[in-house]
Amino acid sequence: MEAVNQVAATETAQEDKSSIKKVVGAAMAGTIAEWYEFFIYGIASTLVFSKLFFPIMGDGSVLMGIVAAFATYAVGFLARPLGGLVFGHFGDKYGRKRLLQISLIMVGVATFLMGCIPSYESIGYAAPICLVLLRFIQGFAVGGEWGGAMLLVGEHSPEHQRGFWTSFPQAAACAGNVLASLVLLSLSALLVAEDFLAWGWRIAFWLSAIIVFIGYYIRKNVEESDVFKEQLKRQEEKVKAAAGIKEVLKHYPKQAICGMLMRVGENSAYYIIVVFSIAYLSIKMQFSYSTILALLLCANAFQFFSMISCGYLSDKIGRKLTMYIGYAGLIVWIPFYFYGLNTGEFLIVLFSMCFGLLFQGMCYAGQGAVLAEIFPTRMRYSGSSFCYQISSILAGSIAPMIATLLWKKFDSTLPITFYILFVIAISIVAIFMLKETGGRSLREVDHEDLKKHA
Repeated sequence: MEAVNQVAATETAQEDKSSIKKVVGAAMAGTIAEWYEFFIYGIASTLVFSKLFFPIMGDGSVLMGIVAAFATYAVGFLARPLGGLVFGHFGDKYGRKRLLQISLIMVGVATFLMGCIPSYESIGYAAPICLVLLRFIQGFAVGGEWGGAMLLVGEHSPEHQRGFWTSFPQAAACAGNVLASLVLLSLSALLVAEDFLAWGWRIAFWLSAIIVFIGYYIRKNVEESDVFKEQLKRQEEKVKAAAGIKEVLKHYPKQAICGMLMRVGENSAYYIIVVFSIAYLSIKMQFSYSTILALLLCANAFQFFSMISCGYLSDKIGRKLTMYIGYAGLIVWIPFYFYGLNTGEFLIVLFSMCFGLLFQGMCYAGQGAVLAEIFPTRMRYSGSSFCYQISSILAGSIAPMIATLLWKKFDSTLPITFYILFVIAISIVAIFMLKETGGRSLREVDHEDLKKHA
């Protein structure tokens, strides 16, 4: 009898592992597609948009054109919380899968149309206006993506491996950036600079249609998690809609604020590396487009694997300790980062980027699990999306713009270093205020919520 039970237990474990792999694959496929489209804008904002759509902004300097392009880049981040609230509300009410499919289609259409916008020379101010509008739609859709993809995986994951499995959709963002860098690198290598700037870059945006189709097809057959189905049943029994952001802020204000602020340090550091560095290397160090894209390709490929390792580490030593180590590493790294860039040596610049991304990954990899573990199922999509997207406004959306303005004003990178150290300090305090959540059962979180609001 014991042998039969052992065989049954083994088969169940194998089925569970197969199921989680399927869910992870579906979540990653869509996330790669959406972040490919979101990141390709970030890369193009410096290499292309600052020249084609904002050629006479401000004082007419190259840096002011880049600042204008970064401002439209920030529009996507401003739209993300709104998307997170809308998708979070309906995702908690009707399911993660359905909303994820809608967000994927929206971001694909917006990105494809970006590749169709005529330049400023052709249609004047209508060009940047169209760009901003499509960027807003793109950001709105991406705002609903992260929370849904993360919870789809987090709610299917076993408690003791949630950090590991949720690190895969986190790493999928890196894969999206790798894909964006690879496509633009290939186009810049195949075309002369004039042709790349005139029309070649548009191909990268049009390719989004193919990538979205693949992501949608893979994601189509994923089932909702058991814990979400149980929550839907409870809602039906009580004839009560899922809680929205108002309930999150009313009943879980500490978790919402700390969950939001724990991200601002690493998120700022990340966008300094993958967005501002493009402008710095192209203007200050006179790096070619292809060299910069090759650096981004290698650095993000490195981070993809380091992110998964950091997620595994967060299961072993705890979410908080992993983030503490990551932020300690960023504090040591940031004062030396620009010295590395200033050498102009490809390998030294690459190592400088990779070290920063390694420590940023330690801070970031386990956050999906943390945000799943601090909110109950009835408000998990809304709560986690709120934390993630609001922090992106306070950090990633403005970090490249602030860094560019500081560089222009002081003609030095030292103020940028102090800026990053300041936001890192905020995140460390926020982590200290949170309880360790590693290995926590999501059903236990729901049970505590029911007792609290019975």
